[in-house]
Order: sequence, then structure tokens, then C-alpha cells
Amino acid sequence: MAIRNVKRLGEFRGTLVLVGAGKMGSAMLDGWLARGLDPKKITVVEPQPAKAVKTLARRGLKLNPKGKVGVASAIVIAVKPQSAPEALPPLAQYIEKATLVMSIMAGRTIGFIEKSLPAGTAIVRAMPNTPAAIGRGISVAVANAKISKRQRNQASELLAAIGKVEWVVDEALMDAVTALSGSGPAYVFLLAECMARAGVAAGLPPELATRLACETVAGSAELLHRSDLDAATLRQNVTSPGGTTAAALEVLMGPGGFDHLLTQAIAAAARRSRDLAG
Repeated sequence: MAIRNVKRLGEFRGTLVLVGAGKMGSAMLDGWLARGLDPKKITVVEPQPAKAVKTLARRGLKLNPKGKVGVASAIVIAVKPQSAPEALPPLAQYIEKATLVMSIMAGRTIGFIEKSLPAGTAIVRAMPNTPAAIGRGISVAVANAKISKRQRNQASELLAAIGKVEWVVDEALMDAVTALSGSGPAYVFLLAECMARAGVAAGLPPELATRLACETVAGSAELLHRSDLDAATLRQNVTSPGGTTAAALEVLMGPGGFDHLLTQAIAAAARRSRDLAG
């Protein structure tokens, strides 16, 4: 089910703890602030905070608090999966029965997280992607059996601040989600790189080839986003029989072509996600 209505977070009650403020954690933080969340309600745990996070500390955000801390309404874990064994146990000090814990760590399962936190903790595992940085991401989430309706809604609101939200029931789907949408932006960026290099090989000046490739990818993505037509129909609409596009697609859609390579790539990413599960 897609969550499309973005709610403001000005009425968020209690403390929101963000563990890890790298690229994705910072994107989420920006989204929450843009939707009215008071910096004074946010605690950030980040050993190497960026300048922007330090600036927010002057507006009331708590950065790496020392000593006793209060209970959190929600905790968002945005550290690298390799850091999970060290990052998770200290979070027990923030958790009570009503606390929502949401992880965006690739590969780390709900079962892995449960082993490191107090029994009965309500946990959501989510996978956003990097377009979250401009509010155009998409996240897929799955919850454990301890989650309440209120906590599920809270998780949806936090994720909706960076884009669209989908929920699944089967956690086993998360490896494929990670491989498709979590890693997917890199595939699109690689497409733009390859198009630019191919343009240079065809005789275009490098700067012009790069501009043409980037604008073509960006514009086509926006057309797909706005159109009521699916990707296959839009592709067919661009392709005249016997034309230049048809000649190119004959290569890309032939044996060992784009479809085959992407299928292999996504399978490899899904395998790696399973390897990270722990």
C-alpha cells in the first residue's frame, strides 16, 4: 500500500533519536525539519557530524549527549550495517514499551536487531533511496509483530518526509527491494555516465556529451514520473519502426543486453544484502 499524503511533523511528541547522520541520515533529518519538526525534539548520535548538523545544535538539537538521556518516542538507525553490532546495544537507554525503532540499514534483519535491543521492542525495517535528498525518494518498510497502529503511522510519517512509502508483510522481499530501489539510483547514474562516454566515442565534445546524457536521463525520468503511461509504452512511443531508436534498442534488447545485465546486477545486489543479514 502506498503512503502518499505527507503530514507535517510539528505535532511530533517526545524525542526523536537519529543514530548516524551520513548522507541518508542527513537527508531524513532535512526532510523532518522541512516538515516542521522542532530541532529541540531531535537527538543525533554521530561521531563525525557534518557542519550542518553542528549548526543545528545551536538551534537546540542535541548532538552526542553525555550522561543520562531520556526515553525516545522514536529511534531511527542510519548507520552502516557493518557498524550495527557496536551501535545497537547502547540504544537500550532510550527505549521503553512505546518507543518505535526504525532501521534503514541494508541487509540487517529485524531478527538481528531484536537480539540487540530489549525484548518486546517495536521495530520497523525500512529501505529508502538517495533521491530522498530532494524529497523524491521511495521507501519500503516492514514491521515486527510488536508494532502498534500508532507506531506504524509514526513510521509512515517519518518516511513520507523524504518521499513515497510502501509497506510489505514479508521481510524476505527486502533483499530484492534493496537491490532494485535502494541501489537503483547508482544504475541510473551509471547509465548517464555510459551514455556520455558513448557520445564522446561517436564524436561529440566531452562537455556536450555529458550535458546531453544528464539532461536526457533527468528529463526522461521526469516524463515517466508525470505520465499516466508505463515505461514500456513510453519507450514504444519514442521508437519508430526502422528508425534510429529501433537500431539502438535492437542492440540493448538483444541477447546479453540491458535486460539480461540488469537482472544479473539486481540478483548480485540481493545476494549481497542477504550476506549482510548477520
